[in-house]
Amino acid sequence: MKVSSEFSKHAQHYGSYNVIQNKVIEKLLTTLKFKPQNILDLGCGSGALCKNIDWEYQHFTGVDFAPGMLELHPKAPNCESVYGDFNDETLFETLATYSYDFIFSASALQWADDLDIVFKNIKNLNAPISLAIFSSNTFKTLNETASLKPLLRSVEEIDKLQKKYFDGELEVINYKLEFDTTREMFRYIKNSGVSGSRKILDYTQTIKLMREYPINYLEFEVVFIHSH
Repeated sequence: MKVSSEFSKHAQHYGSYNVIQNKVIEKLLTTLKFKPQNILDLGCGSGALCKNIDWEYQHFTGVDFAPGMLELHPKAPNCESVYGDFNDETLFETLATYSYDFIFSASALQWADDLDIVFKNIKNLNAPISLAIFSSNTFKTLNETASLKPLLRSVEEIDKLQKKYFDGELEVINYKLEFDTTREMFRYIKNSGVSGSRKILDYTQTIKLMREYPINYLEFEVVFIHSH
């Protein structure tokens, strides 16, 4: 298992709440050993992965359960966005009627209800994978300061499951994203989607946490799984 770290300063200067997600997508694409032609993206969102592909492909299928995101996804004869939830096994029954030569998932599978079943369904599509999954040390200091249990699975749990189905190359990257103020930091948490839109603190608890948070950055831990 390879572990590495990256640090980004002044998140607000990027003009986007997707700084870490964009870094994740860049990492997924730079680890490719060939240029796939029939691509599946699970949890595609508004199409960030699709927009960053710089080669011509035959067909791209993006799947997401948020209609508002799918409306923003690129549309073209060879690029489609499909409404579907990777927690729903009937989605994979439909996907199995098509042939893919590569499967991506960037920053989505951490919200799988049962990652074991989702991995099994991905495996049954019989294609190489490149997956990025946020893990339990994401927001580590925030969780410790607020005495909260991590929302996400641990690296060890994810690794155990992926070995069951893929036995792929596993890399953990710890990202840090710096902010000028704690208010900007908490605005990022609210708008970035990294917290899964889960409201875990009330107003009074949030104000207390903002006052007591001891550092000027957020931590993100991302597990990358590559199986070619």
